[in-house]
Amino acid sequence: MGKDQFWLGRVEYDLADNVMVFGALGGGNSRIERLFDTPTILSSAGDVGITPQNFIFDVNRLTAEVGARAAFDTGEVEHTVTFQASGLQQSLARGSRSGSIQSTNLFSPSDRPEQHVPRPDHVPKVSQNVFYGFALSDTMSMLDERIQLMLGGRWQHIDTENYGSIAGNVIASSDQAAVTPLVGIVVKPWENVAIYASYVEGLSVGDSAPATAVNAGETLAPYRSRQYEIGTKLELGPIAATISAFQIEKPFGQLEARASGPAFVEGGEQRNRGLEVNIFGDVTSELRLLGGVTFIQGELTKTNNAATRDKTPIGVPTVQINLGAEWDTPFIEGLTLTGSVIHTGDQFVNAANTQEIPSWTRFDLGARYLTTINEAPVTFRAEVENVFDLDYWSGVASFGTISQGAPLTVKASMTTDF
Repeated sequence: MGKDQFWLGRVEYDLADNVMVFGALGGGNSRIERLFDTPTILSSAGDVGITPQNFIFDVNRLTAEVGARAAFDTGEVEHTVTFQASGLQQSLARGSRSGSIQSTNLFSPSDRPEQHVPRPDHVPKVSQNVFYGFALSDTMSMLDERIQLMLGGRWQHIDTENYGSIAGNVIASSDQAAVTPLVGIVVKPWENVAIYASYVEGLSVGDSAPATAVNAGETLAPYRSRQYEIGTKLELGPIAATISAFQIEKPFGQLEARASGPAFVEGGEQRNRGLEVNIFGDVTSELRLLGGVTFIQGELTKTNNAATRDKTPIGVPTVQINLGAEWDTPFIEGLTLTGSVIHTGDQFVNAANTQEIPSWTRFDLGARYLTTINEAPVTFRAEVENVFDLDYWSGVASFGTISQGAPLTVKASMTTDF
């Protein structure tokens, strides 16, 4: 069972024709209560030990931002300067209770007696992350916007704390700040062609140690990631296409053998290089297309194990394809039919690249209907995800945790303005 509650407020105010201030405040809570089995393979013959567990996860978030934006000219250069201050506080509370281990076999499953595993009676806070920082950027336009240059920087601070079983008992923490740059340029040699390049750095919260580590649950120090991108955009009337090449460099945590057992430590680095092609626009006045394909070459460039160095990172597919279309039907005014195809390539589930989940392709269909009821605009939506009820593994997280794809799912909603 899961429950999500969110709230958000935002305000903007024009101090003058060329100066605007803005602010936002939001928060939310996500609570998940679930009963599930934790299997452990005990032998090559397929013997498995299964332990039922009752878990509660409780996540609280609070975020805020304030800033100002101003536009002015210096000679032949047009400037748009933005200053922004933002913050985010997020905490995780977790509780669990386990039942008795039960035996079965992968190749010859046996019935297991039902167990009653009570809900956890204590859900202590296990971690808290606090992010805050300031950002300043200037977008400069020259030669009738044929050349645009963006320069910016962010001062970011991340404070993380991990707690033991006793609330308030800090067992691990990190406190780090960094200045990260942003540089981008757009050149339009012709009216329908734009060439762009960018370099961005970011500071992100560190990885958390898996359950198999002696420091399970500990969050590593924040890390700095780097992204390079170059591309072009071509507009051909109502259709536009983009093609870009990118490289992302990101540190990660890894397990290291210690006398007390495997410890989760810093030191790994992952590099993803890729090529992305997108096309979007109106084929006719009633038919719209949106789609793209991404080719990715992932590589573990730094590891503490020669067997995993130069391997493909966990959960990085070599290809991803997303294609979608919308058709405004001529036979019913206000009715639009939609469809999409999603394809994800093979993904490795371990760093040594000896195990993987297969590629999958999912089809979705939907419709929306716009009408008026009592002079109020109303939109009805319906969607069928995974139309053919495909069984598939949708993705992989760190250390081989895989996610099961959702079965055939039907969604319906209605929205209105008043």
